[in-house]
Parts: sequence; structure tokens; C-alpha cells
Amino acid sequence: MAEERLQKILARAGLGSRREAEALIAQGRVKVNGVTATLGMKADPERDQITVDGHPIPKPVSQFTYIILNKPQDVLSDHALHEKRRTVYDLVPFPGHLFVVGRLDYESEGLILLTNDGELANRLTHPRYGKEKEYRVLVAKRPDEEQLEAWRHGVVLPDGRRAAPAEVTLEGVVREGAWLRVVMCEGRKREIREIGRTIGLPVKRLIRTRIGPIELGKLKPGEWRHLTSEEVQRLRAYAMSDSPGSVSKRPRRVKTRG
Repeated sequence: MAEERLQKILARAGLGSRREAEALIAQGRVKVNGVTATLGMKADPERDQITVDGHPIPKPVSQFTYIILNKPQDVLSDHALHEKRRTVYDLVPFPGHLFVVGRLDYESEGLILLTNDGELANRLTHPRYGKEKEYRVLVAKRPDEEQLEAWRHGVVLPDGRRAAPAEVTLEGVVREGAWLRVVMCEGRKREIREIGRTIGLPVKRLIRTRIGPIELGKLKPGEWRHLTSEEVQRLRAYAMSDSPGSVSKRPRRVKTRG
């Protein structure tokens, strides 16, 4: 494999964007064959030993893999030490390391992507890139317009941080609760549940249905498949675009159930 700029190698290994990789190099945290790297340095990822903070980076893969999974409830989104509960890696028996794109908490379900394409994974998951993720959310109470507007404009959470604006649409009511469609461009850990709790709409069920251009479709809980080549092209074009995702304003008809 020919030599490449170090920041490109680090980004492909999932260690951040190329700009973030340059920061790692400038901070003296990257070494090539035991020598502290400098900006502009090149390396061969197959031949040279490249470390960050003393840890070797993953070796390059000859072919990228892109998998879509419908994560069931009560499954962890990543490995955990001394943890006996099932993880997404138990559901997808892939021999190499895969990054989880769009982690969901233990109780939540729906679309997760798994890939060994580190740069794409970083572009889709880092909040700075603002890529869209869509959810169906069942809340325990029927929301009023004031609650929906607060969610749309960005709720101040108990820790003092303001959640980013989101698109929130009432899709239907059931018994005392309601189904909402939520589109976010931030998606921090447990954010939807925190928002719901803060504005008096406890979340009973949360299902992710879309990441960027990739939709969950008809996959049943626990099922997975490889993305098609056309899906991969669309996903990569979306992820690598410099423009952030924009919360869409597609009108939806409200369905009411007794």
C-alpha cells in the first residue's frame, strides 16, 4: 500500500475528521514507528506502526462493510466489560471490528448501522456534522401544543444544556398517550428521553426509523442485511457532504385512534 498523509489514515481508522486528526498530530499524541509525528507526515498503514496515545490504530481493511440492523429492545449497542447482556455484535456475527453508527440505549429499538469504514462512521455520528436521524416516539400523555413547540425550539435540560431544535409531529393518539415523529440533527445520549421527561411527556417506546437517506424498511427486530451498492453510494454522499442535515418539514396527516 502506498504512503498517505497521516491525517487521512487516522480519519479512515475512525479517530475523527481529518481536521481532528491534524489536532492529534499537532498535540504530539501520534507516533510512527516510535517517532512523534509532525503535520504533513506520510506513512504506510500496512507497513508502519502508527499509535495514538500509545495504542496502535486498527489496520486498514481491504473492503468496507456496511450493515443495517433492526436493534430489538433489551440489547446493548456496544461491547461492555463484565457485561452478560446481549449486544448488537451477538446479533451480527461479523469476523472483523465494526463501528456502531447511531447507538441506541438498552430500552430503545430500531435502525443501527455497523461498518468498518471509520471515516464514514465519524461523519454520521459526531454532533458537529448534524446528520439527520428520525424516530417514532410513544409518549405516556397526549401532548399539548405548548409542549410540542417547546420541543421544536429546543428544550433546556436539567444539566443546563439546551437541546437543538427538532421537527416534532403528532402522528396519532392511543389511549392516554400519543405517537410522535421526531427528526433530530444532534442525537446525544438519551436526549429524546431527557427532553420528554423535562417537558412532562415520559417516553414509553422509542424506535429509530432512519439515519440520513437509509430507512429501516421492513426489517424485523433482530434482523440485519448488507446495504446495497446504491444505498452505500447515497449514504457516503450524504455523510461526506460538508452541509449539515436539515430538519425537514414534510407535512404529515394526523391519525387518531381511540
